[in-house]
Amino acid sequence: MAIDVLIAEDEPSILESLEFILRRAGWSVSAVTDGDAALEGVRRLRPRMLLLDVMLPKRSGFDVLKLVRADAALQGIPVLILTAKGQQQDRRIATELGADAFVTKPYANADVVGAVRQLLGENAGSP
Repeated sequence: MAIDVLIAEDEPSILESLEFILRRAGWSVSAVTDGDAALEGVRRLRPRMLLLDVMLPKRSGFDVLKLVRADAALQGIPVLILTAKGQQQDRRIATELGADAFVTKPYANADVVGAVRQLLGENAGSP
C-alpha cells in the first residue's frame, strides 16, 4: 500500500499524536525518528508528502529538505515543516530550502490535518 505521509519526528509523544490524527483522518502513515531514516524513507517509500521536524538526530530537517529538493526523483514531494513556536529563522531557512508549508509546535490537530489536506490536494471541506 502506498504511503500518504511519512512523518519524521523524534519526540515520542508528538510522533504518536501525529500518527493518530493523520490515520484518523484516513491517510496511511509511516514514521521515522531521525534525519538519516527520513531521507532513506523518502527514497524507499516515495510518500505523497513528508512531514518533517526541523530538530532531528543524525541529520537535521534542513539537511533532509535540502537533499530531497536536490534529488530530481524526490523534489516534487510536498514537505510540511514542524517548527517550534517563535522560531522565525527556522521558517525563513526552510522557505529558502523549498518547504511547502509550516505548522508551529504546539499545534492544533485541525491545523495539521488542514495543511496535509492542502498539500495533498484534497478537498479541505471533507471531514
